[in-house]
Amino acid sequence: MKSSIAQYHLPGLFEFYELYKVFLPLFREHREYFYDWCDIGSVYGAPADCIWGGGRAGFGDDDAKKVLDLMKEYGISARLTFSNSLLREEHLLDKKCNALCKLFEEAGDIQSESVSNSNMQNKSIKDIQENNVQPKVVIQNGVIVHSDLLLDYLKKNYPNLYFVSSTTKVLTDFQQFSNEVKRKEFRYVVPDFRLNKSFDRLNTLTQIEKDKVEFLCNECCWFGCKDRKRCYETVSRKNLGENCPEHHCAAPDAEEGYRFSKAMKNPGFIRIEDIQNVYLPMGFSNFKIEGRGLGSALVLEFLLYYMVKPEYQIHIREAIYLDNMLDLF
Repeated sequence: MKSSIAQYHLPGLFEFYELYKVFLPLFREHREYFYDWCDIGSVYGAPADCIWGGGRAGFGDDDAKKVLDLMKEYGISARLTFSNSLLREEHLLDKKCNALCKLFEEAGDIQSESVSNSNMQNKSIKDIQENNVQPKVVIQNGVIVHSDLLLDYLKKNYPNLYFVSSTTKVLTDFQQFSNEVKRKEFRYVVPDFRLNKSFDRLNTLTQIEKDKVEFLCNECCWFGCKDRKRCYETVSRKNLGENCPEHHCAAPDAEEGYRFSKAMKNPGFIRIEDIQNVYLPMGFSNFKIEGRGLGSALVLEFLLYYMVKPEYQIHIREAIYLDNMLDLF
């Protein structure tokens, strides 16, 4: 069945722990500030110095157990971004990455959810109201992967994790993307942002397949870029510790870096109105927000735009900016 709730997959699991430590209590305690048609499906990221990492060079340094405790407290799935595209057999035995996978797998158990958590079904809410029963939900953690070599290894060694096919595969051909969606190994598949508006072809997917599609909403990359895969490969080489030349982006205005205002003009940009009026009615409910390589102040702007009603955005900003423990700048 089609879902009426958009699930957001948010950036910066390790990178923006301090931000989420303040934001998530607001999301729980002041649900009236937020759109009732959205929820948080997961938070993704990777700590620094993970050779399995890809997409962006990880810089998060927060303790994994502390990060997982925060996610478990709010009933949110945690994802490791292990989308390195250039892994070899010898890399699979990396101690740090294996230890993280073990920790994430063990952390995925049955947790109590409070009545204020919007993941609960109506029946569960009714049970609490009438019988004072705390419902139980399964919090399963996942891994975002590019390499099939790593995927096979993880399936064998960490079978209780779920897997997401990374956008770093740059699936711009719809048939290749459709084939990826059909793969049973993946719970979600993130297409290249240039397929975001291919509505005629997207609507040919079955509902089960639509449930697996996770759209990248706010990509700022040049729509005509032909070097996207090469850019990701440079990051993969860096994470492996290899000496490699810098990738110089040939996009117009590349020297400006990421600008949300520029992303909003991208033909692949997904607005909140698009989610409400196009994607949800079509049967798509999963949306990825990029930004773990950016600053927490900009990530906060993403959260405000996609999740918070305009009249309440100032309340969220004030609560976060005035928290002395959070250094946004």
